[in-house]
Amino acid sequence: MDTTDTTTTFEVDPAAGLRVEHTTDRATITLARPDRLNCQSPVMWDELTRVRTQLPATVRVVVLRGEGRAFSAGLDRELVSPDHPQGLLRIPRLPREEATGLIEGWQRAFDWTSRPDLVSVAAVQGHAIGGGFQLALGADIRIVADDVQFCMAEPMLGIVPDLGGTKRLVDLIGYSRAAELCLTGRRVGAEEALRVGLASASVPVAELDAAVEQTVTALLAIGRDASAETKALLRAAASRTQDEQQAAEREAQYRRLRALAGLLGEDGPGGA
Repeated sequence: MDTTDTTTTFEVDPAAGLRVEHTTDRATITLARPDRLNCQSPVMWDELTRVRTQLPATVRVVVLRGEGRAFSAGLDRELVSPDHPQGLLRIPRLPREEATGLIEGWQRAFDWTSRPDLVSVAAVQGHAIGGGFQLALGADIRIVADDVQFCMAEPMLGIVPDLGGTKRLVDLIGYSRAAELCLTGRRVGAEEALRVGLASASVPVAELDAAVEQTVTALLAIGRDASAETKALLRAAASRTQDEQQAAEREAQYRRLRALAGLLGEDGPGGA
């Protein structure tokens, strides 16, 4: 990171339990409820969505992390109390469209991969349970500490993972492994996470910050437009045939070569 950059704090609702800081080209979003293992709430999800959509356009890399000894232990258990005014048990009393619309809004907080121009890195240590697991799954890259514990706990509570995690998990590790993890609630540690593809790297807890910084530096060393074109190709690859993917590669390469030759502006994915 360029140390001459000024770090700016992005203002968020204090009730969200988030801290957001950014420089010119990177942002760090910290779940900041360490006394509650960074448990999540709808206010946090609303603010995560707002931050994702309102970060300065110069930001290229976002790091998602948790303060203290956990990434996130998932949903705040107070929200399943029947007396909580913002609790989840109010949802079944709502009309179907209103209820599913609420959930749709919350799902947006977990989508950190759809923008080709933004690369997201989850720095995961300790518990990443339920919504914590799904938030990590919503990043492009996961770097984990050796004490990590992933768990999709929702079915054990009588509900389902509804924050985008089911497809992302299947895409990463395949249906059979995903079914076993979700339908048993078994916890996954760092060694297995690395082996099955949940994590791109596993390091000792004390080395997590350095490993994330090294990755961010490497990401920022790649030109923005080449990075965006490559990410767009990778994201779409699973839904295309080999011939379709190669056709997309040809078009992307043509755009990049024309840009490098000065024959067009720095068009992003889908440009002329």
